[in-house]
Amino acid sequence: MKHLNIKLLTAGILSLAIYGSATAQTHPANDPVFQNLDKSVSPGADFFKYANGGWISKNPIPPAYSSWGIGNVVGEDIRTRLQKINEDAMKANAPKGSSTQKIGDFYYSGLDSAGIEKLGINALKPQLDQIAAITDVNSLLNVTATLSTIGTRTFIGAGVGQDDKNSSKMMLQLNQTGLGLPNRDYYFKTDARTVKIRNEYQANYLPNMLKLSGLSDEQAKADAKSVYAIEKSLADSSRKLEDLRDPYRNYNKMTVAQFNKLTPNIDWNKVFAKMGMPYVDSVIIGQPEYYKAVSKGLSTFPVNDWKAYLRWKLISSYAPYLNNAIGAESFHFTGTILRGQKQQLPRWKRVLDTENGIMGELLGQLFVKEYFPEKAKARYVALVEAIRDSYKEHIEKLDWMSPETKQKALLKLSTIHPKVGYPDKWKDFSNLQIDRTSYAANVMNARHWQYLNNINKLGKPVDHTEWNMTPQTYNANYSPSNNEITLPAAQFIVPGIKDEDMDDAVVYGYAAASTIGHEITHGFDDEGRQYDEKGNLKGWWTAEDSVKFTKRAQMLVNQFNSYKILDSLHVNGQASLGENIADLGGIVLGLDAFKKTQQYKEGKTINGLTPMQRFFLGYALGWLGHERDEALAQQLSTDVHAPGFLRVNAPFSDVPEFYQTFGVKKGDAMWIDPDKRVKIW
Repeated sequence: MKHLNIKLLTAGILSLAIYGSATAQTHPANDPVFQNLDKSVSPGADFFKYANGGWISKNPIPPAYSSWGIGNVVGEDIRTRLQKINEDAMKANAPKGSSTQKIGDFYYSGLDSAGIEKLGINALKPQLDQIAAITDVNSLLNVTATLSTIGTRTFIGAGVGQDDKNSSKMMLQLNQTGLGLPNRDYYFKTDARTVKIRNEYQANYLPNMLKLSGLSDEQAKADAKSVYAIEKSLADSSRKLEDLRDPYRNYNKMTVAQFNKLTPNIDWNKVFAKMGMPYVDSVIIGQPEYYKAVSKGLSTFPVNDWKAYLRWKLISSYAPYLNNAIGAESFHFTGTILRGQKQQLPRWKRVLDTENGIMGELLGQLFVKEYFPEKAKARYVALVEAIRDSYKEHIEKLDWMSPETKQKALLKLSTIHPKVGYPDKWKDFSNLQIDRTSYAANVMNARHWQYLNNINKLGKPVDHTEWNMTPQTYNANYSPSNNEITLPAAQFIVPGIKDEDMDDAVVYGYAAASTIGHEITHGFDDEGRQYDEKGNLKGWWTAEDSVKFTKRAQMLVNQFNSYKILDSLHVNGQASLGENIADLGGIVLGLDAFKKTQQYKEGKTINGLTPMQRFFLGYALGWLGHERDEALAQQLSTDVHAPGFLRVNAPFSDVPEFYQTFGVKKGDAMWIDPDKRVKIW
């Protein structure tokens, strides 16, 4: 996944950088790369600042955001367009059950601040009553199972997905979950920044939220201690970020009877039946030690402690959709303490973001009809093939890979399926119930619909037409089980410039390298390479080639481990390896594809910039932005993606053409000696 910290729009025209526009006339006023330059910075000292520093100096991070960049700019424009769609739907008096009625009523309920305040915590009264009625472990498990079906983050992390070793089969899978802090390291790391967050969580956030849920001050403080003790015990048996990237170690298939034996305090047959899956015979467990800890905890901690835990999970899962006091307390910790945001977004933006996240395809159908014509989709399909051709040439020329592995790599490459722009078939939302009564209830209904949509896949053929992203999402991804890339329409937007004004150099850097090449390379990164052309976890490399790949990949791990970013925090080179391989691969693939274009061959400058310079600047445009220290610290601890500025500077330091294009010399900060530069694909 390319992934950008959710980033927003300053101005502009929703525009698509169209493949094949080498003759575009670009002027300084609408040149998406020239106008961002900071010429006081040498490209060899800090290319990211050279490329984007001019924009960053003029665009401080707004108080409501933890970061601000091109993705935010795009996102803001999309929000404005979705706002119009929602406002029109709200006024439409549409037939009950129609998409327009559901969109309009959801938006109305989210904006109904008076109604939300009046309901208060009573919006969750049925679920709170269920928790209060728990008397033993069996009833605790029943309520936990029920809460899991409405999007409450309980200690059960279950979902239906493709079997890694048989990609044609949909299996029930369970993975570690259950924590209130971002991940397990927050419970144990001893650096000052993490300790401060942990203390705030225990001393203020937990007890304050429990008190706001209706408990006395004394009971809230006592329950907060119980909740934290349970979470810490689960964290102690949770895997670290880098350990979650080993697909073999995180694949543990067993019968339900074996799972019951592993966790003697849990009858999973009854739990799964309560979750709407009565006929499960086998499961895939990602982290068995976590579920052993859950089972042990059910006998170690009193039932009342677990009731407090479930109360906390329910309240925290629904806090943004409840009254202002609860919402503000939640934002203070999750927004301000964790990510450095100074204020919340306006309510209408928060409601749109929620709606987009849980019923986004309803909006997407209206979005693409207006903003992504069929001809744009066709052009980006062509750009995918240009990158595929470039990758084919790279594989054929590799001097470290055997012919046997090359043949299988080329087969896998040829079968990668691109999903571009928007789905050919949309999800069916006819069973989703939405009205104007309660915002929290609408969110709950939508989450339950999502849950049912997922578990109903169990035992059924894989639907390869289904999208896992919406067209209006500024992101992209690769699915190893489907051997496919998903490229939503919004990912190709460049704010402030029309498509006909975009030259190929920028397009090949921004779209071909940063997105398309990146996602295709994920099929051959440290994790993706372990899946065959049919999406099965299966060895297809010779042993010698695997050793050679791993040796080259380790050089990239070492390179990223060496970057100190904030305080004592470094990039986790092992955890971010897949993304770093994809970034480097995307750049070299996009670069060689660009060399075949008319613009490259003509070599004409635009605004004093050569085609090659504009290519590298186009890539850097994809990571335009900056973030607060709090958000950066959280990213380094929880995200498999390196910070945006490093996703430009680090891979560029491995690319020979970068040195040639910008005259980078030994002694410059970005210089890496040739024998230490990483070359994989």
